[in-house]
Amino acid sequence: MKDPRDIIKRPIITENTMNLIGQKKYTFEVDVKANKTEVKDAVEKIFGVKVEKVNIMNYKGKFKRVGRYSGYTNRRKKAIVTLTPDSKEIELFEV
Repeated sequence: MKDPRDIIKRPIITENTMNLIGQKKYTFEVDVKANKTEVKDAVEKIFGVKVEKVNIMNYKGKFKRVGRYSGYTNRRKKAIVTLTPDSKEIELFEV
């Protein structure tokens, strides 16, 4: 089993994700190879909360060019974690 801190890379903090916090939904960038159950276990272990469900979105890399060199940006995976109604808040996102 992977270390939970290897699965959760960083929180994604945007205006849209800050609006979701009122609904107890938190957004994280996660490891590309992680699945929903691994993300759920990692969030519960790191933050000590109860997770109701996890939604995951995959983003493929964009094609970029710099002069004659071309390639793709890194692909990434984003997870929206919904907490149970009786769960405590995650302090990381306090404003």
